[in-house]
Amino acid sequence: MTKTELYDYIVEKLTGEFEVEESRISMDANLYEDLEIDSIDAVDLLVHIKDFTGKKIPPEQFKDVRTVGDVIDTIMAL
Repeated sequence: MTKTELYDYIVEKLTGEFEVEESRISMDANLYEDLEIDSIDAVDLLVHIKDFTGKKIPPEQFKDVRTVGDVIDTIMAL
């Protein structure tokens, strides 16, 4: 899986499941401030990503994730 494929999947989930406008989503978009995702939504997003990639972000790493790019970089590093 490439970063682009993962980014496209995240955009699909954010727009479809969480009703975030696609124009607001970028690699630098902050999940909490820019996209207004709360902690429960963030966990739901991670569940979707785990189902898609088979990779789970450990809780100790997740606390450092702030942006869409952080999510992608963390998943790609696993």
